[in-house]
Amino acid sequence: MLKLSCNATDKLQSFISSHYHQSNPVHRTNALTVSCSLMRKPGLNPLRATDQESVVRAEQGLGTLAGRLRLGSLTEDGLSYKEKFIVRSHEVQSNKTATVQTIANLLQEVGCNHFQSVGFSTDGFATTPTMRKLNLIWVTSRMHIEIYKYPTWGDVVEIETWCQSEGRIGTRRDWILKDVATGEVTGRATSKWVMMNQDTRRLQKVSDDVRDEHLVFCPKQPRLAFPEEENYRSLKKIPKLEDPAQYSIIGLKPRRADLDMNHHVNNVTYIGWLLESIPQEIVDKHELQVITLDYRRECQQDDVVDSLTTSKSGSATSGTQSHNDSQFLHLLRLSGDGQEINRGTTLWRKKPCR
Repeated sequence: MLKLSCNATDKLQSFISSHYHQSNPVHRTNALTVSCSLMRKPGLNPLRATDQESVVRAEQGLGTLAGRLRLGSLTEDGLSYKEKFIVRSHEVQSNKTATVQTIANLLQEVGCNHFQSVGFSTDGFATTPTMRKLNLIWVTSRMHIEIYKYPTWGDVVEIETWCQSEGRIGTRRDWILKDVATGEVTGRATSKWVMMNQDTRRLQKVSDDVRDEHLVFCPKQPRLAFPEEENYRSLKKIPKLEDPAQYSIIGLKPRRADLDMNHHVNNVTYIGWLLESIPQEIVDKHELQVITLDYRRECQQDDVVDSLTTSKSGSATSGTQSHNDSQFLHLLRLSGDGQEINRGTTLWRKKPCR
């Protein structure tokens, strides 16, 4: 478990500060500040040093060139992480707004950077030292994203993230997105992650050792990205889409670029596959507001996938749906034996005039 005493913390802070002062001044405010006076504030749990290796791990995570240039840092209490991103030209679609895949990729990126900022995941897998020893990795079991306003090309987005315990078999990670120029909350997301053995590909309970390693950096009281009255949407069970589906795209194949560092199809790729079977008439006049996905099995490089979609109320293209009723049920399955890969639901709203 990464616990730093005052002496160890001062040493680490000195190390970080010396590196940040050598970089561009615009990044100096992003250095991690963990002072002894902060740790003695009432209500905050102090981080205690257990060994020199913990300090070295933290130095490795924070002292890299990427760490010095990254526009992110832990918040003052050390229990969440914020990072700013500029929306780039290749991350937007024809109307110059970011795609939902761009948003999902940024959520994934800031989650990994959060763990790196506390000295974990130097291999890029968002894993703790105990997990790496046992060859364990995190995999997504559910993702729920709500976008209130899509950022456009050149906008600066700030994303805050934190993780919490989620029963005995997983963890929960939440995000809040803001427009840096206005301070407006533009989106929220939450997810559930479970632990899997990288060799056997079997799920495994989160051990006390792993839990202790990462929970020291998590809020002690439950914290939800969504207001309590809106959190129900992220918890709703997704029914299985039954044949025949109204819309389908058959024979999707993973590209080499779709594989992630854990050697399976990246979870953002599933979003793209799921949206492939949305009718073009909906895509032309609407934008995605809410997406929920349940990940039910891995997809390998040689798999062939079918994307199925059915409107949850009326015909999507006949005009029988109301403005607030553009909802769809989705299923990704293997083309050969029909095994479920992913269940999903989406809610669409009319595109705003820009």
